[in-house]
Order: sequence, then structure tokens, then C-alpha cells
Amino acid sequence: MPHARIYRPSKSAMQSGRAPTKEWLLTYEVATPRVPDPLMGWTSAADTLNEVRLRFETQEEAVAYAKKNGLDYSVIEPQDPKFRPKSYSDNFRWQRPS
Repeated sequence: MPHARIYRPSKSAMQSGRAPTKEWLLTYEVATPRVPDPLMGWTSAADTLNEVRLRFETQEEAVAYAKKNGLDYSVIEPQDPKFRPKSYSDNFRWQRPS
């Protein structure tokens, strides 16, 4: 039985928007070891489940899907970013820490 992970992805460092972080993903763990292809040198695995990424709007929908299909799953709770108030005028403060 494949093991599934249910999580909400984090924001990419290459973008400022948080749109892709609002949905939940269900991905499967790698069940077979990766081996390099002797001809091309690409790494591949015998199972194709590790390529599947299912998207859900809520965590409950993803858990219901996993239960309905009899999957062994684990839920990874997201860590919300801490808000640190910043002020543009602090850049020009007289006693600014170095």
C-alpha cells in the first residue's frame, strides 16, 4: 500500500504571491529506489505513483479522498509565516543597528 503525504506547499522564493499556497496537495512517497538509466543517465523509478500530485481546496477533502481509496496517509500541518512589522523610515534612523 503506497504512503501518501497531504500538505500545503510553501511559497516559492522566486515569486511574491501566495496563490499556490492556498490549496492542499496529496503526493505519494517513493516506493522503489531510483536507479540511473544506463543509456541516457537519467534517474528513474519503477513506480509511477511518485509523479501523481492531486490538488484539493481543503485539507478535509484530501483526507476524505485518502480514506475513500484506502491510502495510508500522513498530514503535514503548515507553519504560518510570522508577521514582522517593518517601517521604511527605520532605514534612515539615526541610531540604526549596524
